[in-house]
Amino acid sequence: AALRAIHLAQLASAGGSAMKRCWLWLFCLSWLNVVNAADYPGYQRLEPFQVQSADAQRSYQVQLLVPTRAAPASGFPVLYLLDGHAALAALKAQCLDELKAGTPPLLVFIGHAGERPFNVPARTLDYTPARRDGQPMQAFNGVQGGGAAAFLALLEQRIKPQVAAQQPIDPAQQALWGHSFGGLFVLNTLLTQPASFSRYIAASPSLWWQSGLLLETERDFAGATAQLLIVRGSDEGLPGNARSGVDPSVLEQRRKAMAAVPVDAARQMAERLGRWPDMQVTYEEFAGLGHGPMLAASLRPALRMAAGLAQEGSDE
Repeated sequence: AALRAIHLAQLASAGGSAMKRCWLWLFCLSWLNVVNAADYPGYQRLEPFQVQSADAQRSYQVQLLVPTRAAPASGFPVLYLLDGHAALAALKAQCLDELKAGTPPLLVFIGHAGERPFNVPARTLDYTPARRDGQPMQAFNGVQGGGAAAFLALLEQRIKPQVAAQQPIDPAQQALWGHSFGGLFVLNTLLTQPASFSRYIAASPSLWWQSGLLLETERDFAGATAQLLIVRGSDEGLPGNARSGVDPSVLEQRRKAMAAVPVDAARQMAERLGRWPDMQVTYEEFAGLGHGPMLAASLRPALRMAAGLAQEGSDE
């Protein structure tokens, strides 16, 4: 609903009479109010806290949904979600209600400070890995990228300790979810710092970043004890999925980068990682879904994994 409201707001500001713009903005606000008043069955929402990047150039808002059920003796399992504003807006009450059958996890939504569901320049920097040889990278949409290591350090050294100070958590049951560049970050974390989390959920990971840079990183992976779920839509990358208003040069740059990796690169990676003896790897493809809709569709399996529940079909 929030994403739909923001899209309508963009249409309102693009043109039309003052009266039409007014009505559109009122409609947008009504959608946002539905999201803000959303029910979180089995959970209570806490006041968010903020942290700053090490270079003080970016701020992050961290929002917690805490199970109303008492924490287990070992503490709550935890699910950290990137693109926190968008993920929280896409969360369905039905998905939370299902978690009662397992051990409901503490949910930690990490978003860039501000009202936008996505801060594109900031997430491009924070979620993408740098070249291992130190060579400069090709900028994407005017952003150099390569800040994944610094963002992971922030998560480990600043965000995790603040969460643990507020709620009893189980350090052995921590999961990480991300979509698109966020999915890339999830996989890069698994491959470079696998002990950071025990469960990883990568939705529609942008393996085309820097023409398949992460595939090179995978060659040095020495295995881990972890669960991994990779999900992708069957319609991702199909012609005609270009978004209106996006610079054609950016789309062309992305198309060329995507052409450098196999269409089924995510599935192939899941198969390779699944050969490691202590890795539990699942790959799931959602029929009829493109890249954008996979954000919302991937939340249910992520929540179920974090709660220790068996995977089922999507709720779409």
